[in-house]
Amino acid sequence: MIIGIPKEIKESEFRVGMVPSGVDALTRAGHKVFVEKNAGLGSGITDAEYRKAGAVIKDSNKEIYKIADLIVKVKEPLPKELPLIREGQIVFTYFHFAADEKLTKGFLKTKAIAVAYETVEENGLLPLLTPMSEIAGRMSVQEGAKYLEKPMMGRGVLLGGVPGVAPCEVVVIGGGVVGTNAAKVAAGLGAKVTILDVDLNRLRYLDDIMPKNVTLLMSNRYTIREQVRKADLLIGAVLVKGAKAPVLVTKEMIKTMKPGSVVVDVAIDQGGCIETSRPTTHSNPTFIYNGVVHYGVTNMPGAVGRTSTFALTNATFPYVLKIANHGIVEAVKLFPSIAKGLNIYRGKVTYKAVADTFDLEYTPLDNIEELKN
Repeated sequence: MIIGIPKEIKESEFRVGMVPSGVDALTRAGHKVFVEKNAGLGSGITDAEYRKAGAVIKDSNKEIYKIADLIVKVKEPLPKELPLIREGQIVFTYFHFAADEKLTKGFLKTKAIAVAYETVEENGLLPLLTPMSEIAGRMSVQEGAKYLEKPMMGRGVLLGGVPGVAPCEVVVIGGGVVGTNAAKVAAGLGAKVTILDVDLNRLRYLDDIMPKNVTLLMSNRYTIREQVRKADLLIGAVLVKGAKAPVLVTKEMIKTMKPGSVVVDVAIDQGGCIETSRPTTHSNPTFIYNGVVHYGVTNMPGAVGRTSTFALTNATFPYVLKIANHGIVEAVKLFPSIAKGLNIYRGKVTYKAVADTFDLEYTPLDNIEELKN
């Protein structure tokens, strides 16, 4: 199979879809790998390193899309990339379709095949979402602490306080991978942390592993309203697999927050769980609503490109190899995890949550003749 690695073109996106060790393994398995010129520079990987591993360097993404059977990237195709995608071509990346109707309908028109990192599932877990969720969770506190500083329009408070001065109140909505990592970092810096989640068993687990400055609460509208009101830093960390994030924090709740408080909506990739949040970029990361600083960067891990690239490709490469070795049809039949990652197949929506979000026709895999087991 011919695998193409284009350079990411999303603003301030420094990750790349494959590292040289992946190129080496694929070429040793008999596949060809084409990498766009300078695709790895944001992650500190040179073209020479890719060549040494066996890749062929191409000057443009047009060349990559033209020859590749399988495109491996990091972020969803942008509007200028969609016309380059060919019918039947496999694109393996983060899509987050449920948050973007225009992308969903645009990709459907290409008649290509979309395998989404965020819905690949193993034993109820999301192994390709986990590494970036870990990084985004940790970064949410790092960014939140920065924007609490007065020059950044924040309250002018130190997250962990000092002896004689109370620490900040950090409220994390969602106790999954993002929320757990956010709470760990915030607690480690000395903040007073509260995690809200709807899963009582998850709260019991977190109670066993979290330090004593972390409080665990059952999430409901009443509790969320009370916690949002007192938060200095509010972190949205809610995930519904493959679907749009539910809005749990309303505009009215945000209006009760203290001036200079900070909101970091990590769920913004999936539409956001805070009503007042909206997508922002690394070059223009925040905006003020009702005196509250909002941070909604949609590709947070892209800012730490090298760490993120290696963490991501550690997780994605085994699936890339399976698709390359078996082809998408056999890979879907052989590996249930890849079948769950299949969101769109040749003009058909094959992931129910995406179809339901936009009222599109849903086609189960068993209804597609070549994908039947």
